[in-house]
Amino acid sequence: MRLMGKRSYVIHSKEYLTKDIVSMWISAEDIAKKALAGQFVSVYCDSKSELLPRPVSICDTDEEKGRIRLVFRIVGRGTSEFAKKEKGDVIDITGPLGNGYADCAVSGKDMIIIGGGIGIPPMLKLSKDLSGNKSIVLGYRDVLFMKEDFNGFGDIYTATDDGSAGTKGTVIDAIKENNIKGDVIFACGPLPMLKAVKEYADKEKIDAWISLEERMACGIGACLACVCKSIGVDSHSMVKNKRICKDGPVFNAKEVDLS
Repeated sequence: MRLMGKRSYVIHSKEYLTKDIVSMWISAEDIAKKALAGQFVSVYCDSKSELLPRPVSICDTDEEKGRIRLVFRIVGRGTSEFAKKEKGDVIDITGPLGNGYADCAVSGKDMIIIGGGIGIPPMLKLSKDLSGNKSIVLGYRDVLFMKEDFNGFGDIYTATDDGSAGTKGTVIDAIKENNIKGDVIFACGPLPMLKAVKEYADKEKIDAWISLEERMACGIGACLACVCKSIGVDSHSMVKNKRICKDGPVFNAKEVDLS
């Protein structure tokens, strides 16, 4: 897929889902037509002191209206700047980037879709795009967000650290408590969660596709700033690593070393 260069787009709407999580619909017809579940975009700051773009996963697309949805947590100067923008403002974006879940064959399989924290948003488009039996497991610290967005796309289960909703504990605890079964897992979330998912998939002998997050610089695989350990030798760097922005962010869990 040919990557598009940086372009300016108009924010169609913006809302706070929690005190530090922002949802934006952006008018970007070209990206909406090409984006795959699991891909991301690079978002550029207006500030001259912030040279590097920030990677933000694509939460959803509306091809008919030519819009993409980005949901992000405010964690630093870049995302703080994005959060200050309002409807009608312009935002510079490159994308779609990464490989997404396009190569994951799931025909006729029961699927377990797992999202943890800010890894929940990119699982929405995947839940919509995949057909078949889906168990959707969402993990939160405490405050729930976007749970209703998944209604109608599968059986929904939740896990919270404090037990305020669903299972008290992790997404793996929720899977075990609810006796959730599946042939393949798709997951995105913090590294400790992905490690647990990989271990669970290995034990149950089922395929798992995981989306990794990392600080990025170029976003196209040239700078090697966002590598992760891999089982095999990478043909680009000739060492045991993978470029998350280019080779990922979605990997078969058997390909990567999360230890």
